[in-house]
Amino acid sequence: MKYATALEAVSGIKPGSNIFIHTAAATPTILTEALVERASELSDITIYQLHTEGPATYADEQYQDVFKVNALFIGKNLREAVAQGRANFIPCFLSEVPVMIRNGIIPINVALIQVSPPDKKGYCSLGVSVDATRAALDKAELIIAQVNPRMPRTGGDAFIHINTIDAYVEQETELPEHPPAILGEVEKKIGEHVAGVIEDGATLQMGIGSIPDAVLHYLGNHKNLGVHTEMFSDGVIPLVEKGVINNSQKKFHRGAIVSGFLIGTRKLYDFVDDNPAVRMLDIEYVNDTKVIRKLPKMTSINSAIEVDITGQVNADSIGTRIYSGVGGQIDFIRGASLSEGGKPIIALPSTTRSGDSKISAILKPGAGVVTTRANVHYVATEYGIVNLYGQNLKQRAKALIDIAHPQHRDALEKTAWERFKKL
Repeated sequence: MKYATALEAVSGIKPGSNIFIHTAAATPTILTEALVERASELSDITIYQLHTEGPATYADEQYQDVFKVNALFIGKNLREAVAQGRANFIPCFLSEVPVMIRNGIIPINVALIQVSPPDKKGYCSLGVSVDATRAALDKAELIIAQVNPRMPRTGGDAFIHINTIDAYVEQETELPEHPPAILGEVEKKIGEHVAGVIEDGATLQMGIGSIPDAVLHYLGNHKNLGVHTEMFSDGVIPLVEKGVINNSQKKFHRGAIVSGFLIGTRKLYDFVDDNPAVRMLDIEYVNDTKVIRKLPKMTSINSAIEVDITGQVNADSIGTRIYSGVGGQIDFIRGASLSEGGKPIIALPSTTRSGDSKISAILKPGAGVVTTRANVHYVATEYGIVNLYGQNLKQRAKALIDIAHPQHRDALEKTAWERFKKL
């Protein structure tokens, strides 16, 4: 049913509802803000979400008795709320979020989404975000949408018929944008090291930010690359236009980029609009290790907050403070390691902004191990790239110290010597 305002569209939400909010650049902020306007009429509302863009007003202190917020991946808008206990974090692999929704472990009965206008057959598109939203739509009893002409039309698992939507409001708003990162010397060196181990014909998984952008920047002379990734951004566009990324070597979805969600600039949103060479698919499939391992030379590029000298990778917290989440890192690290010719890569600067070493003797107390020392293969900093696969603890320590910042190497060597007795 069409409504004139967002407040009218969310009027059917009842106390006790379990609500899923559409992910990332597809976050229907006008609907979430309308939901907050109804706070005095509601109670016992549980919200489930991955990373979202825009204000998460429902997590403000004044609403904590109305909205119970559960994040499966944390963005900037929820970090403080999680730190203060007003919101909660659910650790999980991204590939398993749809499974938990479909099995009722995460109970969803309302979905707030943002879609493109319907085509002549009545089909809207989830546009820039399919991820776990497809599963939420399968389970929701009440689907409420913002129909937005600025949402690009993407294919794959993105289609939903307008008649399936219970309530909607038509409102044109710009999608959130993340411009490409400005590359510094550190990022450029990391990008060059990582690009140096990527082979022609490889299939890539990478995220958003300065390091993925730097890697893509150095792939201009490669050939026949493919993309199968949980998300991507503007950095792939020049390589597609140049023919470097053509997806010609993939065993399935040949000729097409496969992704679960995307976020970037308007240029990216226009690039994917009605583009048959982009397929937005359910993240249960995209991040399935059984699928990933079948892709030739699967190369997974992920970042980290900290790596200890045995190869343990912390990517979700700064000590005990949850910063992001598990996401799809281990889905792709494991999938790439099982791929024929695959290369799982962790890439990070050698130091924090304050100068502390990101190659550490031990992880900070309370830090989460996202990728275990048994899963890790390649690790790259601006000082080089090393392969830890098959290496013993002493060999790993020496290799990682060699790519640590020079001002921290003596201290790391001293700690390693005390721990292992010999390097």
